[in-house]
Amino acid sequence: MGALEGARALGAHAHLLVFACSLHHFPSRVPFPISAWHPGREWAGLLGGQSCSGPLGTLVSCGLPGEAGLRLYGADREAKRSWSPAHPASMSHLSLAPLRTKFWGLKHPQSISWPHSFSTKPYPHGLSVPQRNREQKQKRLREKQGALEAETAKKSKLPTRPSKSWTAKEIVLYEIPTEPGEKKDVTGPLPPTYSPRYVEAAWYPWWVQEGFFKPEYQSQLPQATGETFSMCIPPPNVTGSLHLGHALTVSIQDALVRWHRMRGDQVLWIPGSDHAGIATQAVVEKQLWKEQGIRRHELSREDFLKEVWRWKEEKGVEIYEQLQALGASLDWDRECFTMDARSSLAVTEAFVRLYEAGLLYRDQQIVNWSCALRSAISDIEVEGWPLPGRTEFCPPGCPYPVSFGLLVSVAFPVDGDPDTEIVVGTTRPETLPGDVAVAVHPDDPRYIHLQGRQLRHPLSGKLLPLITDPAVQPDLGTGAVKVTPAHSLVDAEIGARHKLVPVNVIGEDGTMVSPCGDWLQGLHRFVAREKIVSALKEQGHFRGIRDHPMVLPICSRSGDVVEYLLKNQWFVRCQKMGEQAAQAVESGALCLNPPFHQKNWQHWFSNISDWCVSRQLWWGHQIPAYRVVGKEGDSEECWVVGRSEAEARKAAAELTGRPEKELTLERDPDVLDTWFSSALFPFSTLGWPQKTPDLAQFYPLSLLETGSDLLMFWVGRMVMLGTQLTGQIPFPQVLLHSMVRDGQGRKMSKSLGNVLDPRDVIRGAELQVLQEKLKEGNLDPRELQIAAAGQRKEFPQGIPECGTDALRFILCSHGTQGDDINLSVSEVLSSRHFCNKIWNAMRFILSALGDRFIPHPTEELSPSSAMDAWVLSCLALTVGECERGFLAQELSLITHALHHFWLHKLCDVYLESVKPVLSRSPQAPGPLQTLYSCADVGLRLLAPLMPFLAEELWQRLPRQPDCTPARSICVASYPSAQNLEHWCQPELEQRFSQVQEAVKTLRGLRAMYQLSKARPRVLLQCSEPKEQCLYEEFLEPLGTLAHCGAVSFLPYNKASPQGWAQASLNSTTQVYMELQGLVDPHLHLPVLLARRQKLQGQLDSLTSRTPVEGSEMMQRERKVSSLLLELSKLDQATSHLRQLMDTTPTKS
Repeated sequence: MGALEGARALGAHAHLLVFACSLHHFPSRVPFPISAWHPGREWAGLLGGQSCSGPLGTLVSCGLPGEAGLRLYGADREAKRSWSPAHPASMSHLSLAPLRTKFWGLKHPQSISWPHSFSTKPYPHGLSVPQRNREQKQKRLREKQGALEAETAKKSKLPTRPSKSWTAKEIVLYEIPTEPGEKKDVTGPLPPTYSPRYVEAAWYPWWVQEGFFKPEYQSQLPQATGETFSMCIPPPNVTGSLHLGHALTVSIQDALVRWHRMRGDQVLWIPGSDHAGIATQAVVEKQLWKEQGIRRHELSREDFLKEVWRWKEEKGVEIYEQLQALGASLDWDRECFTMDARSSLAVTEAFVRLYEAGLLYRDQQIVNWSCALRSAISDIEVEGWPLPGRTEFCPPGCPYPVSFGLLVSVAFPVDGDPDTEIVVGTTRPETLPGDVAVAVHPDDPRYIHLQGRQLRHPLSGKLLPLITDPAVQPDLGTGAVKVTPAHSLVDAEIGARHKLVPVNVIGEDGTMVSPCGDWLQGLHRFVAREKIVSALKEQGHFRGIRDHPMVLPICSRSGDVVEYLLKNQWFVRCQKMGEQAAQAVESGALCLNPPFHQKNWQHWFSNISDWCVSRQLWWGHQIPAYRVVGKEGDSEECWVVGRSEAEARKAAAELTGRPEKELTLERDPDVLDTWFSSALFPFSTLGWPQKTPDLAQFYPLSLLETGSDLLMFWVGRMVMLGTQLTGQIPFPQVLLHSMVRDGQGRKMSKSLGNVLDPRDVIRGAELQVLQEKLKEGNLDPRELQIAAAGQRKEFPQGIPECGTDALRFILCSHGTQGDDINLSVSEVLSSRHFCNKIWNAMRFILSALGDRFIPHPTEELSPSSAMDAWVLSCLALTVGECERGFLAQELSLITHALHHFWLHKLCDVYLESVKPVLSRSPQAPGPLQTLYSCADVGLRLLAPLMPFLAEELWQRLPRQPDCTPARSICVASYPSAQNLEHWCQPELEQRFSQVQEAVKTLRGLRAMYQLSKARPRVLLQCSEPKEQCLYEEFLEPLGTLAHCGAVSFLPYNKASPQGWAQASLNSTTQVYMELQGLVDPHLHLPVLLARRQKLQGQLDSLTSRTPVEGSEMMQRERKVSSLLLELSKLDQATSHLRQLMDTTPTKS
């Protein structure tokens, strides 16, 4: 029985067998995450394209490297028989002791869970089982499993969810004493297994200490281009820690930055963090209440700000620790914070200049208001909750849940005609006391006869005008709307057109105020809502209530329902600056990538409204505006703006004509919107408004990279203010990536428990540690309970250690310029397996090179064999693909190219083919030079994406004599496609692809005849001389890669040999594999016949079904074709075995 049949025999639990293996060895050939594999998928794909042969107990012989796979598949077969589809937990019957490999300098870290003890015993179970007994057992197991699968299929058609289980890897620690900033000791041998903690130790402090990330260092590099490349990091909020969305931003930016640095550009990447006014103040207020039981207003403003600064100094450093853990190559000497002195100077200067240009003004307008925060909030801090109808929700400060999604119908009687009324609908009855009119459309025939009449207010009885306005939609509801200018933006516009005086009835704290009457004053607005509805019923003006789908605006910071209040605030005029921003994109001066964002950009700026920048907070940049305290009786406020109080006083004196000494100024207690200082970030970080060398050299920035969700609120405002204040667009290009979601496609949310600290993925974390982190947050008890349950379900074993390089590589491998990214930890774990493959390949290469190897310059290398030429050509092609990917800023193209070269070209093909060559004595120098070039160039290609792994391995490569090497790979030259163009041999690659097809065919024959250990001879018979020439230079690699013996040619005019298996490679080439003496046809023929019978049954079942159409029909046709092909191969194999039986005596 072949490995594929064995896997199918295990059926739904074959994947458990895979997971039981120590994934250190096995997944190195897996091109997709282990956890995503399921029964029925071909094992050839699981083995990186290689077919498997041999019985289940010897699966390792057909490609699974390492002894872990051998121990697993040969051990504890009785335990395998005890598995049950209904009881996955029966996996515990399988002994895991023989799967553990020896530790290499291993310690048990606190953050890693070791659920099983490790064993270094040799095989506790024998591998020797008679062939016939094994086949009989597997046949019974197949039959039993098939019956169970059929029964399961009847009950559910849902696919089995991939297992979340994983096996803890060996942790190798770097234990050589190394001072921070001192270079890591790489004189010792590489550990036998890849361990991220060992690899990532000590490198980052050394990079920083040596100044590799500073543009001043890069200008001295031999490959310096004289060009500059500058970027700023989107400043993360100081309130918390980075999550995987931030990790995506950092991974993309750092890859681009490192590539530009290696190619010789003078690179500046500016770090920083945002003071996050509302978020930070809210966090500190919660902490004060939780720890000290005091509210903000019980402290003075000065004392409260001291608490915030203290919190910032304690917690703010965490973000920088995360950035360093991610390997971000930032220039830390230029780090900035949006509340530091330099930023404060820039904010004040910007405010004054905008005011002087007539682009800043103070006015009374409708704003988004959070009653819980008692502050205006920006649009980005308003979340829309869609409600299908009646929905109960308990807002902060309300004593009981409130029903939303309801439309209340209210009658407004016509004055002088008590039998006539106009009915309006409202979802906000609490605003009724603020109504100043009822509006209808001027052409609505239902109300033409009432135009000009007055109505009675249903609560107060006051007279209200019935006005006409084209903004009213007559086809909605009754076609009549109440007008509340103080609590609705639309109503405010209607009120302004009709010169209606607004009446404010809701205060800043969300309670009703005096204009609504004593009976409501002081009540919470939603308590007042119920009282108003009751009053309407009592007075006979209530006309019903019904479900009404709506979107409820919620403050994302406080969870409160957003109110719309009429407030005196500072506003930025945006229309003119918005036109300039739209024109910049239209003209091509500003490029948005991906281009589909241009439509949203143009739409947003064509409909932009003025920007409210006032915030009623204490934490932030206090507005540099001063109110001139006037004399009693002054009806209008007088405001002046200045860089200092002295400057403002001088301006006030000129404005009022009064002496400066007689004036009393009061500074506006409000602070500026956090987005105001963030909008200045590209140039304030470089020293603006002062004319600094950094500003002259690095502004405008070369590129802005950020999430697409920040396009308008941050990018748009940076373009507006940057262009206005500096006269230049702050960056010519914007690269936008998608949102990162969890593996189930859900948005990252603390309340769901799926927000992950990148360090937990990098270092691994026990479930208990994850749960403790939740408790340290600011979730309320109900959210905490939901989040904890979500974590227990998603990470029952915690999170495995994956490493920084694996996380960065998998993040960059997603197409960031399209749909949202669904990222699961299993994907990152798969990326770690790729790191392990690179590690093992480099251990092999370094061992082969030895201590006496002297490398030649890579660009001067000429291949000495066809295989050398092939792999160097593949490498040159990879260099070109990486170069194109970086130029196009499509990192997924780069990761694909690198994965393909390292895994499928270098490891799976070249290293395997060169092993026999290296075993000869004396060794030929050609393959060694080729190995060195592949390692050197391949690691430099990897360095922008996997900086730690690339540095660790590259530092151990031999150095070229008479050449001063780069001190670090991060400042070494990036491989150039132009310099390696002489390696490119596309025709040779095309020819070798035919050789690989022959390898695939031969492996298929080995699997068909279950030649697990034998190395049969092979004959090629070509009818065309060109075909024979193609294979001649690859005969030895062909035999090596196909796990066969000697390969030679059979003349075209010679008859096919007896006792040899035959297969066609193409119309002109036949291949023969020796079977005589290697296969017992009497034992193997019944196996193939049983296999054929099974496949024939599947084919008969498919062809007898009712005809279908569409994709299902195409799927059936593909399956039928596959079965026919497999049956044809089986028929040919059985024919060969029957011929062989005629010449092979039966064993007694």
